[in-house]
Amino acid sequence: MNLRQLRQFVALADTGNFHRAAERLHMAQPPLSVSIRKLEQELGSALFERTSTGVVLTHAGQAMLHDARLALRHAEQCRQAVADAHSGEGGRVRLGIIGSATYALLPQLIPSLREHHPKIALELTEATSSDILEGLLSRRFDAGLLRYPVLDPSGFSLLPLDRDDFVLAVPQGSALARCESLALCEAAHESFIMYPRDKVPGLCALAMLRCQFSGFAPRVAQEAMQVQTIMSLVASGMGVGLVAGVARRMAPPGVKCLPLTDNPPGFHLGIALARLPGTANRVVERFAEHALHWARGAAAPRDAGGAA
Repeated sequence: MNLRQLRQFVALADTGNFHRAAERLHMAQPPLSVSIRKLEQELGSALFERTSTGVVLTHAGQAMLHDARLALRHAEQCRQAVADAHSGEGGRVRLGIIGSATYALLPQLIPSLREHHPKIALELTEATSSDILEGLLSRRFDAGLLRYPVLDPSGFSLLPLDRDDFVLAVPQGSALARCESLALCEAAHESFIMYPRDKVPGLCALAMLRCQFSGFAPRVAQEAMQVQTIMSLVASGMGVGLVAGVARRMAPPGVKCLPLTDNPPGFHLGIALARLPGTANRVVERFAEHALHWARGAAAPRDAGGAA
């Protein structure tokens, strides 16, 4: 049994007549009769009862019809899936994401992607930036949204999607919380909740470098990998923490996030889309094209607001 025979079977069942079925299939009637007879012989049962005016389905034919239609539908879906993947309009993108990408970027990017490319599916896996880069090398991920800049970007294609700055998370009851903003050097005497160097080396290096730009080396009281954990430790009064500005959206009760007034020129954080260069995956390329288009549109209102 093959798809050609299934199409012939369904066409004959729909028309009830060999001549009309042959016309629908753009073939001669004798080969159609031979093909249906061979199908019946292979299945060991008559599928049609021949009459003076045409054919009607036997009980065996009626039992087969639904699954035959389903098989043809699935075959067409397979063909369409291949065509969509070839054009980049459909398929799956295995995307590694850092936790902070879920605060603002993904909740806006995903609806936009669904609107413009509804056949592209995202398979999201939360990971650290270093794990995402490793996952790209091992082909566990097709792309990744990670913290930017990256310590060692060699071998990767990085497409920055947004720009952010560090803010200082402080306990709500502390003296620092009475400020609306401050220079980071004003917190040099505080204990810091810092990112572990072995787990998130890039973010740890950026936070340390940011403190050095303000003229001090932070006194580390505790290490924590996740922003939510840093916020919780800050709320408990254990110290202060440098977090990306977007994390203000998720600040828990007892924490205030203060903008920093002594940002070094050109020193920014952000989230970038990372890929391995030279991979011929049109679905990933289409996703990257849309992400960049969306990022440029999202940045335009901020730029206009800043200019005003």
